[in-house]
Amino acid sequence: MELKPGYKQTEVGVIPEEWECIPLGKLTTLQRGYDLPHRNRLPGAFPIITSSGVGGTHSEPRVTAPGVVTGRYGTIGEVFYVEEDFWPLNTTLYVRDFHGNHELFASYLLRTIDFQSHSGKSGVPGVNRNDLHELAVARPPLPEQRAIATTLSDLDALIASLDKLIAKKRDLKQAAMQELLTGKRRLPGFSGEWEVKRLGEVCEISMGRTPSRRNPAYWGKGYKWLSIADLQEKVLAESKEEITELAASEMAIIPKGTLLMSFKLSIGRLCFAGCDLFTNEAICSFNKLQANADYLYYALGRVDFSLYGKQAVKGYTLNKESLKLVEVSYPPLPEQTAIAAILSDMDTEISALEQRRDKTRLLKQGMMQELLTGRIRLV
Repeated sequence: MELKPGYKQTEVGVIPEEWECIPLGKLTTLQRGYDLPHRNRLPGAFPIITSSGVGGTHSEPRVTAPGVVTGRYGTIGEVFYVEEDFWPLNTTLYVRDFHGNHELFASYLLRTIDFQSHSGKSGVPGVNRNDLHELAVARPPLPEQRAIATTLSDLDALIASLDKLIAKKRDLKQAAMQELLTGKRRLPGFSGEWEVKRLGEVCEISMGRTPSRRNPAYWGKGYKWLSIADLQEKVLAESKEEITELAASEMAIIPKGTLLMSFKLSIGRLCFAGCDLFTNEAICSFNKLQANADYLYYALGRVDFSLYGKQAVKGYTLNKESLKLVEVSYPPLPEQTAIAAILSDMDTEISALEQRRDKTRLLKQGMMQELLTGRIRLV
């Protein structure tokens, strides 16, 4: 294949002419961390870095910052850039000697290494630093290292700020739920007493079903069929499994927009059907609601279902009769609608921020791939 002008073929692939292909050991020196028994740990200002991240603090550091830490055995594959003096535990490998290379650039480059593929064959995953030192990597000149590190660091800072903002918005939502769903705070224009009603008074409760696994004609493309593992979002239109038209003909379809809830094992997971679908026997649907569905979604999210369930081998479980007894505070319908609108708007804002953060993460991942291979050059 013809090379682009200004590029060359190396052991790590095509890289710019000015870049070098060198062993990792010439870029950074990986060293084993240090033992620190719990009995000798005195809490202080210096982080203890484990193979999974910060695992406490200590009164004294062992390594001066900046440094990079990754797992040596057990948990491997995560790379941490440490900007303050720290203590790397003996389950880690750390870098303090960067051989004149840019420290932050080195940390990003280390994140591109597939540590899992270099793990030994023993039962516990682990890597050998001497083996890692022999890996070939691409090294740009120092000014370009600095520019690459700055670009990726700016994306990391944006992701961190979005994470912080999302956490703040979630806290605000929780506080709003505590106030609005208990009546401690009333919205303008609403007054009067609230009622406490049981679920059986405000809706009909239907249970899902699992078609026979022994009949392959029941399983395949056709209709969405939810299990508890699928209940991860507020509105669901996708499922890991589907059932055929034959199976669907023997079950009652759940219309789009219906409120659903798990009532066995993982009790209290709530969502709305994003399309006409079916569920298994651990998920119920609330039909013919005499309440605002969004309000009920938020109100049920605060219920302690252990007060109504029975202890089973695998945890608490409910049934149709116990679900009918679940009590929820009910303001008048207009107030339910107003409360639900505020909380839904907060959910929408949080969801938009999460999508922005996730897109930024994908952008950073793509930028790392391009910048650290030289396919994209910074001016």
